[in-house]
Amino acid sequence: MAQRRASKSKTTAKSRRTQKKRTKKGKVYIAPYKIIILCAAIIAICMGLLVVSTAINQRAWNKQQTFLEEERKEEERKAQEKRLEEEKINEEKKLQEERLAAQKKKDALKKEEARKAEEKRRAEEKAKADKAQAEKEKAEKAAEAKKKAELAAKKKAEEKAPKPVTPKKEEEPVRTPTTENKVPSSQQALSSQATGSSSKATVPSTTPVAESKFNFPQAKNGAQLVILLDDGGQNLAHLQKFLDLPFPITIAVLPQLAHSKESAAKVRASGKELMLHQPMQAINEKVNPGPGAITPNMDEKQIKAMLYQNISEIGPIAGFNNHEGSLITADAEKMETVLKYASENGIYFLDSRTNVNTTVPAVASALGLSYYERNGRFLDNVKTRDNVVAEIRKNLDIANRDGVVIMIGHIWSADFMPAALMEVYPELLEKGYKFKTVSECRGLKR
Repeated sequence: MAQRRASKSKTTAKSRRTQKKRTKKGKVYIAPYKIIILCAAIIAICMGLLVVSTAINQRAWNKQQTFLEEERKEEERKAQEKRLEEEKINEEKKLQEERLAAQKKKDALKKEEARKAEEKRRAEEKAKADKAQAEKEKAEKAAEAKKKAELAAKKKAEEKAPKPVTPKKEEEPVRTPTTENKVPSSQQALSSQATGSSSKATVPSTTPVAESKFNFPQAKNGAQLVILLDDGGQNLAHLQKFLDLPFPITIAVLPQLAHSKESAAKVRASGKELMLHQPMQAINEKVNPGPGAITPNMDEKQIKAMLYQNISEIGPIAGFNNHEGSLITADAEKMETVLKYASENGIYFLDSRTNVNTTVPAVASALGLSYYERNGRFLDNVKTRDNVVAEIRKNLDIANRDGVVIMIGHIWSADFMPAALMEVYPELLEKGYKFKTVSECRGLKR
C-alpha cells in the first residue's frame, strides 16, 4: 500500500515536471515562419500607408500646382489687359495730340488767312481813301480856282459899278472863309458860293464837322458801346490818358505787377469801372501769361486760392476777364471752377473769346449762371489811329444789330487810342450811341 502510494507519488511528480517543462517551452518559442509572416505583414501595411500617403500628398501637390498655375495665368491675363488698356490710352492720347496739333495748325492757317485778308482789306481801304482824298483835293483846287475866278469877276464888276457892288464886297470876305471851314465837301462849297447864301455861315460848326468827318450810321435799338481796356498795371502814365476820357469805360488790371495795386486804386478813384485781368494759360504753352496765372496743372483748390490772392490785391472789383487763356477757357472743368467762384463772390466773369472753342457758354448754361462775353472786334490789333476808327465803325454795326457791343483795346495803345476815341466821341453822341461800362450794359448772357 505504501509502495503503491510512493509509486503513485513519483508518477505524479514526474507528470508535473513534464507538464511544467512543456508549459515553459510554449511561452518562449515562436516559429520563424510566423515571425517572417508578421514582418511581411507589417512591411506591407507600412508600404500601403506610404503609398496612400504619397498618393494623397501627390494629389494635394497637384491641386496646389494647378491653383498656382491658374493664379499665374490670371495675373498674366490682368497684366495683358492692363498693357492693352495703357496702349489704348496712349494711342488715344497720341490721336488727341495729333488732332490738337492739326487744329492748332488749322487755327494758325485761319489766323494767317484772316490776317492777310485784313491786310488786303486795309490796303484796299487805304487805296480808296487815298483816291478819295486825291479827288477831294482836286475838287477843292477846282473850287478854289473857280472861287478866285468869281472873285476876279466881282472885282471887275465893282470897278465898273462900285455902288451896287460895295455891299457884296463887304460881305464876301466874311462869308467865303467861313463857308470853307464849315463845309469840307467840295460840292457843298461850290453850291454854297453859287447860291451866295449867308445863312450857312452862321450854323454851329460842331455837328456838321462830326457828320462830314466820319459819317457814322445813326444808332438803332438803343445801341450801347462798351469799351474795355485790358493790360492795366504796367504803366501809370499810359493809364492816366484813358482815365481822363469823359465817358464811361471799364479797365482790367493785371495782378502781381509793379504798378498793379496803384493802378487799381487810380481806376477806382477816377470813377471808372475796375476789373481784374486774370492771366490764364494759352494753347501755345510757350506764351507766358504772367504772374498769378491759372495753369493746366492746377486743381480746384489751387485755382480758387489764386483767384482769391489776385482779387485781394486788385479788389474790390466789379468782375474779371481772361488774359490770354485760350487753353483754360477750352477746359470745361476749370471754367466751372472759375464761374462758380465768380458767382459765389458776387462778381461777374467776362469771356474775352480768345478761343472760338471756349466752353464758357456750355458750362454757364449747365450751371445756370450768367456771364458777359466780347462780341465786338479788338480796337488795336493794328496800332494806328485810322485802324481804331475803322474798327469802331465795324463795331457800330454789331451794336445796331444786337443792341450792345463789347469791344476790347489795351492800355499800351495810349499813344494813339485816347486821342482817336476823343475824336469820334462827339459824333457818336450826336448819332445817339450810349457809352456804358460792362456791368451797366445789356450784354449779360443768362
